Amino acid sequence: MSEANEHNLHYIVDQPALVEFCAGLSNTPWLALDTEFIRKQTFYPQLCLIQIASANGLACIDPLALPSLEPLLDVLYNPAVIKILHAAYQDLEIFYHLRGAVPVPVFDTQLAALVLGYGNQVGYASLVQQMLNVELHKEHTRADWRYRPLAPEWLAYAIDDVRYLPELYQRQQATLAERGWLAALSEDFAALTNPDRYQPHPQEAWRRVRGHQRLRGVQQAVLRALAAWREEQASRHDRPRRWILSDAVLLNMAQRMPNNIEDLARIHGLPSTTLRRHGEALLKQIMAARTEPAGQWPTVQPHRLRLTAKQAARVDELLNRITARANQYGIPPQALATQRDVEQWLTRQDSPFSHGWRAAVLGPDWEQP
Repeated sequence: MSEANEHNLHYIVDQPALVEFCAGLSNTPWLALDTEFIRKQTFYPQLCLIQIASANGLACIDPLALPSLEPLLDVLYNPAVIKILHAAYQDLEIFYHLRGAVPVPVFDTQLAALVLGYGNQVGYASLVQQMLNVELHKEHTRADWRYRPLAPEWLAYAIDDVRYLPELYQRQQATLAERGWLAALSEDFAALTNPDRYQPHPQEAWRRVRGHQRLRGVQQAVLRALAAWREEQASRHDRPRRWILSDAVLLNMAQRMPNNIEDLARIHGLPSTTLRRHGEALLKQIMAARTEPAGQWPTVQPHRLRLTAKQAARVDELLNRITARANQYGIPPQALATQRDVEQWLTRQDSPFSHGWRAAVLGPDWEQP
């Protein structure tokens, strides 16, 4: 059944209604897209609602009630349709998991807002207020979207997340075209839809373990191996990482590096069921990591880089140059680079302004660190 109200909002809960709605999108040049999801008891986000805005109207699509989303996915993966989102990463992650690919092309109003001077990572409600002078209510931000039936006020809240995206898109696109920045933003949108951003990287999971900076040397190698094992288990069984092993237990094992089951049993917080089922596998990971050459141990990147006085002065100098160049081009300095970007560049880490349109704006005279 597809229910519609006076605002042309369709609540789609059956397959015929979805097919009919998507048929009406077959020739649309663009659509606005948002999702509601829960990630409390699963590794992957559990999709609970899809909101669409197009020239044909508004729709809330209930994936929990539908046997298949293929008609909608066919529209979303049509390269002739521009998908308009705000802060798109988590939404794109959901669709990558559904189809193993990222829908393209996209237009992210948050990325566009940065170049247009509305602030770094500006929220949707704030941007709507600033650009359209419309105040949105956010009282259902923490709602459990698995709950059914969805109350009318929840649907009204959800559809507001796409209701204003088309107008934001049209205004931003016009201003970007007028200022000559559409091509530059297309680079950022392409980077956002790079499939590598959404593919699993278990060997990098250790960087998300809280407190990993406290470990040294071979302990980091052990943590990397254990965190990768946890990541693979969590993704395979679609369970939260903490349900497999907590960060505290991972750190404890990496610090103590147990040699046998008896030592492993002494790790505080390690569930007995995990010890019985996976004890040997955990020991295998630990032993393999301990035999790695020191040159292969991971390198910790601190939250705050420690700069010498000379480097700190150089950061200030470069930030002033970035501000001057940004003013010359009529864009906010943070659209080119933040202080963190400059610090990473000085310490020879990759930085967004070292390539692409930002490097071109900074010019060929930009010195290497």
